[in-house]
Order: sequence, then C-alpha cells, then structure tokens
Amino acid sequence: MLDAERLKILTESAKYDVSCSSSGSTRSNRKGGLGNASVGGICHSFTPDGRCVSLLKILMSNRCVYNCLYCPNRAEADVPRASASPEELCELVISFYKRNYIEGLFLSSAVDGSPDRTMEQMLETVIRLRKVYNFNGYIHLKGIPHADRLLMSRAAQYVDRMSYNVEFPSEHSLKLLAPQKSKESVLLPMRQLSIEKCAADSEKGKCRTRFLPAGQTTQMIVGASPEADGQILRLSEAMYRKFSLKRVYYSSYVPVVHHSLLPDTCTGLLREHRLYQADWLMRFYGFSAEEIAQENENLPVDLDPKCAWALKNMHLFPVEINKAPIEMLLRVPGIGTFGAYKILKARKFTNLCFEDLVKLRIVLKRARHFITCNGKFYGSENSVSVRNMLALQSKQEKYEQLSLFSEPQTADSVLTGQL
Repeated sequence: MLDAERLKILTESAKYDVSCSSSGSTRSNRKGGLGNASVGGICHSFTPDGRCVSLLKILMSNRCVYNCLYCPNRAEADVPRASASPEELCELVISFYKRNYIEGLFLSSAVDGSPDRTMEQMLETVIRLRKVYNFNGYIHLKGIPHADRLLMSRAAQYVDRMSYNVEFPSEHSLKLLAPQKSKESVLLPMRQLSIEKCAADSEKGKCRTRFLPAGQTTQMIVGASPEADGQILRLSEAMYRKFSLKRVYYSSYVPVVHHSLLPDTCTGLLREHRLYQADWLMRFYGFSAEEIAQENENLPVDLDPKCAWALKNMHLFPVEINKAPIEMLLRVPGIGTFGAYKILKARKFTNLCFEDLVKLRIVLKRARHFITCNGKFYGSENSVSVRNMLALQSKQEKYEQLSLFSEPQTADSVLTGQL
C-alpha cells in the first residue's frame, strides 16, 4: 500500500499540471463494475473557473531522466523522490473512490528510466483498473513524449482523455528549456490520436465510445519564454483545427525553479485570464486568432479581448439589435452566446427595446455603446470615452488564484464564458 510520505511527494509533484478536467466523457458503468464517468454518474465538482476538483491528481513517479529547466522534478533537482507501482495506485484509487474522496483519476509521470518503460507502467495501471477492479470512472492519462505509439494507442482504448503538453509556443523555446523534448515528440502523438479517434467515431457499435470519449487536451506555459500572446493563440487555433482538441490550458509561469534562462518573477494571473477569454472567443464566438491579436502582439491588460476588438472596429457598430445576424450579435461586448440566442428567439415575437434587453440579462453597460434598439442609441460616440469606461469596468474585476474553499464568487461569466 502506498504510504503517506510517498503519497504526499507524488501528489505535490503533480500540482503544476492544469490540463485536466472531467467533462465530456460518456463511459457508463457496467454490471458488477465500480464508478461511472457518464454525465449523470460523475460528480461534477468544479471550481468557479471551471476546473474539476474531484480527481486524484498524482504522478506515478517523480524520478526523471529529463532535465527540463522549468520543472521542479528535473533530473538535476535536489528534491525528495518517490514512485508507486501499478498495484499500489489501483488500490489507492479504489480506496479513495469508495470513501467518496474522488470520482476519477488524473495520472501522469516523470520519465522514469525511459519513455517506453514509464508508459508501460502507466498502461498497466489503467488496464488493471478497468479489467481487474472493474473501475468505470473517469481516467485522464498524460502521454509520455517519445514513447512507442502502440503503447499510446492501446492506452487510449482504456482511458477517457489523454493529453500531451506542448509546453511552449515555439520549437526554439522548447529546445532551449526542455532539451530532451521535441516538437515532433508532442505533436505526432496528438495527430495520431486524432486520426484514430476519427476512425473509431465513424464505426458503429460499442467502440464508438471506447476510444478517448473525452478527447485530448494540452497545456502551454505562459511567460517562461518570450513568445507573444498572438503567437500562442495561433498555435492554439491550429491545434484545435488539426487535432480536434477539447481544450488548450494556459498556465501562467511561476518561478519554482531558478535558472539564468528563466524569468525571476511570476507572469501574473491577468495574462492567463486574457488568454482564456481569447481562447473562448475562438472556440465559441467565431473569432480567428488573427482578429484577436497580431502575431507579435500581447493582449491588452486593461480590456478583455472582445472589447479590444470592438474598439478597433468601431466602423462596424452600432448594430440594430432587432435585425443583426447571430454572427454580429456574438461580437457585441456584453452579449454572450446565451444572450445572443435569447435575442434571436425573443425578436421573433416583438421588437426588442432596452428594457427587454435588461430582462434578458444583457450587460448593457458594455453593449449600449455598440447597439441600437428600434433605431435608438444610448451609448457614447466618442471612442476614447468608450474605451475609458470599458477599461474602468474591467479594472474592477478581480483576478486571484481560486481555491476549493474560496468564498462564492459571481462566477456565471467565468463558468459560461459570456463576454
């Protein structure tokens, strides 16, 4: 059985990876089995920023042969080391599940010995959980770069989600800060998984939900390397398009390791927050990375990306709320996806006025500068004045690292991504 000291080391070592959440799986329980990852079966316990908190997040080993400069578990680091066997991890997962501590597993590992050996140990763990312990709960497995692709493909048949962390937006930074990794060692497995998942989804029968039902995710560290937000967003856009990723996670750099090639200060949560907002615009609002930021440009600090785009394109506004197409409504600051479709539905029965928009919970303190209702306009025509007002509203927002025990926040816009 895994002792308390090793458990502490392995869970502490896993806390810097943010690319895990438990949404999207359709794996259901079977007769005689334990756990359920389907929509009704897993406990969706999320923090206000949408991250799932009901997973056991642990490394199989923190003994690493790689020497990534930013990683606290790198080969040269003087830290306590520990590892767990597949059987010990299986017993821990089942024990925690039966005590209602967790509803699923996020399993990663340092490269202990070799990539293939590490991947074999992780594969054995998930197979034992599924076959021996009949565990049907959620499993997210972190792929090991350079491991044999057959090991990767086999693991994908037993888990709900896999992720390979890109880490940095450019190959130059990856080689500089993670010399044992390469662009191909991360992107090739992601491409292979996307191809195999498409093939599995096109088949009929049970295999449809057996191959990565919750898809793939990845993570990028923001601020450890000099790339601008525009370059980060272009890479994210390309991965969404080519690999059908469920999510790209952005992790603001924290100097847990000191090195001459790394910054000495934290990147800050505001930059991470702006990237998530921009990412949401690309996924759900029809924006392209090029529209949001130029390749060598960072996102503005004082405005969210949607407001910044609108101010650059004032010639497109105001739009008439009773006539504008859905594509244009989604680009109005203060109108989110839910609000846009509410407007479409409501205006079939009546001409909407500003009072109606308040009832539909449209954020008029932003939207009024970009819309008319029945030809009436109540915003400011001075773009400088509009920018100052929007910046003041943005400045009043709070950006802090949320914990499981934070006081309840007004999280509607964060959970739903309404901008």
